Amino acid sequence: MSYKTIDEANQAVAAKIVAGSPFLLDVVSAKTVIKELNEGKVLLHAGPPITYDKMVDPIQGACVGAALFEEWCETEEEARKMLESGEVKLIPCHHVNAVGPMGGITSANMAVLVVENKTDGNRAFCTMNEGIGAVLRFGAYSDEVITRLRWMRDTLAPVLSAALKTKEDGLNVNVLVAKAIAMGDEFHQRNIAASLAFLKEMAPIIVGLTEIDQTKREEVVQFLADTDQFFLNIMMASAKAVMDGARKIQEGTIVTAMCRNGYEFGIRIAGMGDEWFTGPVNTPQGLYFSGFSEADAAPDMGDSAITETFGVGGMAMIAAPAVTRFVGSGGFYDALNTSNEMTEICIDTNPNFPVPTWDFKGICLGIDARKVVETGILPVINTGIANKKAGLGQIGAGTVTPPIDCFEKAVLAYAKKLGFAE
Repeated sequence: MSYKTIDEANQAVAAKIVAGSPFLLDVVSAKTVIKELNEGKVLLHAGPPITYDKMVDPIQGACVGAALFEEWCETEEEARKMLESGEVKLIPCHHVNAVGPMGGITSANMAVLVVENKTDGNRAFCTMNEGIGAVLRFGAYSDEVITRLRWMRDTLAPVLSAALKTKEDGLNVNVLVAKAIAMGDEFHQRNIAASLAFLKEMAPIIVGLTEIDQTKREEVVQFLADTDQFFLNIMMASAKAVMDGARKIQEGTIVTAMCRNGYEFGIRIAGMGDEWFTGPVNTPQGLYFSGFSEADAAPDMGDSAITETFGVGGMAMIAAPAVTRFVGSGGFYDALNTSNEMTEICIDTNPNFPVPTWDFKGICLGIDARKVVETGILPVINTGIANKKAGLGQIGAGTVTPPIDCFEKAVLAYAKKLGFAE
C-alpha cells in the first residue's frame, strides 16, 4: 500500500474529487465513443450486471424500446423473443465509462453526452434527458417514445454538438453546478436552475447557428426550455467522470459508485477497483401522484445515484428546500437534519460547492464505507418512483437507501485484501 493508512488513502481519493474538472464537450452517437456497442446487438443498462430474466418490467420495456429504435425488429413480440433468447448482449453502463438514468438502457445509435474530466483526462457518457411522461427510461416503448428518441438523435444531438464545438474547451460544468446550488438545486430531483443556466449558455449560440435550419434550432431551444430535468444527465456524466478519475487511486474505502438495476443495489470502493458489492434493492419511500400508491411502485433502479456518490442529490438535501416536500421528506429542518447526518459518513466537505442554506458549508465529500458500517447510517438517495408496469412512467418521487450489506461486504473484502481478515 503506497499510503501509510487507510485515512491517508481516503484523503487522496477525496482530493481527486475536489480537483475534478468536468467539461461537457459534445453530443454524439453512443457507438462512436463506446466501442462495445459496435459488436452486434448490444444494450447498456443501469446498475451492476444482470440478466434479462431478472430485470423488472420497466427495464425490460426499455430494452424492447431500444430494440425497436435500432430497427432490430418491428414488433414488441419479436423484440421480447430476441431478448429472452440471449441474442442481445447486456452490459452495465458503468463497465464502459457510462451511466444511465432509471433503466439506463442505451443503444448504439442513441445520442450521448460526452463529458471529460480534464484533471485526469478520462471521459464519461450519458444519454440525454427525454423530458417527462411516456419515456424510455421508465420503460415506455410506444411510437411516441421511439419518434422522440429519433428526433433527439437527428436534431437535438447535432444542434447541441454544433453549439458546444463553438466553445474551445467545452462547457465548464463545475461553474454551472456552483451557480445552481446557490439557486436551490440538489441535482437529482431538482435541476431547474442548472437546466436554465445551461439554456442561458446554449440559446444565444444555437440562435447563431445559421447553417442549421431555423425550425430545428427553434425546436431545440423549446425542448431545452421545457425540460426541467435536462441537466440531471449532464450532472450524472460529470459525476461519473470525476469519480472515475478519483478511483484511479486504488486504495482506501471511499465509495466511488452507487447504482441499482431493480434487482440489486451495487457499490464500488476505491480500494477494490472494478469489483461490485451488492445487496437486494429497496423500494423508494415518498409522495405518489394522485391515484397511485406504494403498491404500484417499481423497486429502486438507475445509475443516477452517482450524484449522491459525488455529494449532491440526497446528500445535499439542504441545498434544495423546495424539493423536500416533493420527495416526502418533510420540511426545511428535515432537510437540514438529513444533510447533517450525511456528514457523519463522509470524510470532509467539498469547498467548490458551498451551500447558502447550510451556512455556506460545502457539499458532502467522500462517503467512507467504514463509517457507514460503523454508524449504521446509510446514504440518502433522492429518486423518481417508477410504475412497476412498463411504460406507465413516473408515479411519484421520494428517497431510498442502499442495503447495508453492500458496505459490509466491501469493507470485509478490503480488510482481506490488506491481510486484516481471513
